[in-house]
Amino acid sequence: METGLKTFQKTNSLTQHNKKALSIQISLSGLSFCILNTTNHTIELLQHKDFTKKLTPFETLEQLKQFLDNNTVFSQSFDSVLAIFQNELSNLVPKSLYDETNAADYLKFNAKILKTDFVSHDEITINNSINVYVPLVNINNYLFDQFGAFEYKHASTILIDTILKTERTSTDSKIYLNISSTFFELIALKNGELVLYNSFEYSTKEDFVYYVLFALEQLGFNPETVITKLSGTIKKDDELYAMLYKYIRFVEFVTPNYSFKFDMNEKPTAKHNDFVILNSF
Repeated sequence: METGLKTFQKTNSLTQHNKKALSIQISLSGLSFCILNTTNHTIELLQHKDFTKKLTPFETLEQLKQFLDNNTVFSQSFDSVLAIFQNELSNLVPKSLYDETNAADYLKFNAKILKTDFVSHDEITINNSINVYVPLVNINNYLFDQFGAFEYKHASTILIDTILKTERTSTDSKIYLNISSTFFELIALKNGELVLYNSFEYSTKEDFVYYVLFALEQLGFNPETVITKLSGTIKKDDELYAMLYKYIRFVEFVTPNYSFKFDMNEKPTAKHNDFVILNSF
């Protein structure tokens, strides 16, 4: 049952001797799974399940069930489990203005939500903000039944927190683009401070670059000088990169410096891939 708490509790859920952490990134376009061995600081599993189309929450739950049931690695005990929800149903609010009793009001003007939707929030301490969002309750209930106690966050919470910590001493303007196959997230910073977070769905490379350039125009960022950093599924030899580089002078991939190492068979294809889930530990 959804309790309204960020951590679900179950008395017999975890053992004290477990040294594994599991993160599951959930969107209506696909799933990602990552297991970190916290004893030897090694990523032991990094897998993905991409959908051929955007699914419903019910269909996404069925895909999640099938994946977990068909892979025995998930039957082991985990010291911690984190669900990461990646959707457009989120909004940042200054902590000083946040009122939990009106949580849905922060979403209804820029996202389509139902009266029955459960609204949760994360605190982003580094910039004193509250990230208000809608998790998938059916998936939360299933994960509780499967694993017992677990935590959940919105993907943008991890993304924003990670980038702000990286850029806290910056003195220039930057945009970060975290790109998936059907949508991307844009984080804009000036002098190390967040000035914009937004997500955009796209179907063509023209859609993609239009949204990026429009955001730059609205922010007053010059495409000739702004530094653009890329993460996610984008590659240097794909059409999205070529289109972006056509209009923006300084384009580069993020180069994360993780504190853990990777099992030989579990490395991401490139360092900038899987940026959210690998920064969730």
